Amino acid sequence: MPARVLVVDDLSANVKLLETKLTAEYFDVVTASNGPDAIGICERGGCDIVLSDVMMPGMDGFELCRRLKSSPSTTHLPVVMVTALDQPSDRVRGLDAGADDFLTRPVDDVALFARVRSLVRLKAVMDELRARLVVNRSLGFGDALASATAETGQNGRVLLVDDRPSSYQRLQAALSHYHVVEVEPDPNRALLRAAEENVDVVLVSLDLHDFDGLRLCSQLRSLDRTRDIAVVLLADMDEKARVLRGLDIGAHDFLVRPIDRNELVARVRTQVRRKRYAERLRDGVQASLELAVTDGLTGLHNRRYLDLHFSNLFAEARRRGTDVSVLLLDIDRFKAVNDTYGHDVGDEVLREFAKRIGTLTRGVDLVARYGGEEIVVVVPEASLEEARLVAERIRVRIGTAPFPFGGRDGHLDVTVSIGVASLQPEDAGPADMLKRADLALYRAKHTGRNRVVAEAA
Repeated sequence: MPARVLVVDDLSANVKLLETKLTAEYFDVVTASNGPDAIGICERGGCDIVLSDVMMPGMDGFELCRRLKSSPSTTHLPVVMVTALDQPSDRVRGLDAGADDFLTRPVDDVALFARVRSLVRLKAVMDELRARLVVNRSLGFGDALASATAETGQNGRVLLVDDRPSSYQRLQAALSHYHVVEVEPDPNRALLRAAEENVDVVLVSLDLHDFDGLRLCSQLRSLDRTRDIAVVLLADMDEKARVLRGLDIGAHDFLVRPIDRNELVARVRTQVRRKRYAERLRDGVQASLELAVTDGLTGLHNRRYLDLHFSNLFAEARRRGTDVSVLLLDIDRFKAVNDTYGHDVGDEVLREFAKRIGTLTRGVDLVARYGGEEIVVVVPEASLEEARLVAERIRVRIGTAPFPFGGRDGHLDVTVSIGVASLQPEDAGPADMLKRADLALYRAKHTGRNRVVAEAA
């Protein structure tokens, strides 16, 4: 996968070495000799991943990582520490700063390329979600990026797939102080549990008895219900090739036995934080989509949603040769409600009106605010007479129960007029049906209100 890699190091020899290796693998490389310059490049969107030295004058690599990970504009960037430090405590310090991985010099080429490709793939998914959220934020739909950045990575749900008690008991004890940890020795059951339970991270031992742990990793990455779960491999020292294969398959991280307790905790925390960050981005996108097609006052679908989905229902009815009908509802003398009681009461009436219509229609019916106090109900597979009966039921239920307002004591008698139309052979689109429903509504209004009028058969 093409990517732009930022190499940060104050020693030009180290920069040149990494630049040569990465360029040979068709990565674009940009460089910086200090932390402030690196932050500037990242904030301008000039890279996809950061490979940073730790020991630099002024701002060291740990501080650079902390600053990148604390900013909503750069927290999504993968950061890999590249250094001669090789103690578990050094790795933990880097992970605590927010680093996504820690490579020790001399850097193994295969491990470097596998790690970069794996992290760039993850970032590509984040970028798509972030791009949508940035657009939605500019349209006034709120800012989910800030809340996503604040995720701590604590109190996760971890599934440990390991069939050696001596191994999983120690790992479970180390993680249980920070997360809910469940052990599943059976990899087949582990796949089912991951799909059915709200799991954040799956730790997969590559030393399972009579089962290839990479197979489970592949299955987790391929299923819709588990592909967003973070997968961490647990490997022995001599399983380097399998670990690299696991990263290619889609594993997010790995730990090599003997596993340092603090590094285990730090890496799991990183994966929980990353997964929840992605979840918050997805939730933000979904919420923005819902706001884009939802009327803010009534909670019904809005005109944009109606136009799109009524067209789909119309086309489907044409294709299958089935009925589809439309109801156009209008509250009688609604202007008088606003003029007499104020717009706040008018809004209460509209909300209650929408709520009642929702209880009187089916899940397959399309209910949307058309404008003002008008609401459209599209009734699939309903003839004109069937739709008229639906409309009559709505009219009766609206008119027989007063609308509360302003607390317990206020009540208003509200009635509704409804025009009904159904699909005709000459209709070119939903607009023709709505026009006839509007004409029928006009007749209902001018023949006494509080009635249902269907188009002439």
